[in-house]
Amino acid sequence: MLAAIRELFAELSGDAPRKSFAEDDQRLAVAALLVHIVSVDGVVTDAEKAALRTVLSERYGLSESDTESLVAEASRRDDEAVDLYGFTSVLKRSLDEDGRKRVIEMMWETVFADGNVSEFEDNTVWRVAELLGVSSRDRIELKRGAAHRHGADAEVAQPDTARDGETEGQP
Repeated sequence: MLAAIRELFAELSGDAPRKSFAEDDQRLAVAALLVHIVSVDGVVTDAEKAALRTVLSERYGLSESDTESLVAEASRRDDEAVDLYGFTSVLKRSLDEDGRKRVIEMMWETVFADGNVSEFEDNTVWRVAELLGVSSRDRIELKRGAAHRHGADAEVAQPDTARDGETEGQP
């Protein structure tokens, strides 16, 4: 308890060390994927930025300042990344199947925040789902659920274009 009080006083006085997120912190990996999905189509809307912060703060119970620190660090990591594998490998090691599905759901929630789904966003979610081992069926179901929650029309919520011979009815 004494340590918590000291930490509070350090934060209030500005003497607290800057909280950082470790390379293998799943929150950082998820945040980096969300930062990437927000910017992949070249248009970053206020709705997408707000959704990104809301999804992270609600999922991980972060304060506003911790959310901002996480997003800043995730942005830096995404800028430095050459691919998505570094982020997905952390998640594949640390999350069970339900946790990996939640990541895809968080991505769709962020994608649908502005009411538009670009082919770049759709393709990125597909690639991340493949890297995480989330099935096509689950990915499409999560997409439909997010579209429904965001009031997207049926056209936007249609299944992804067939990839590698898969169709909506096939696993």
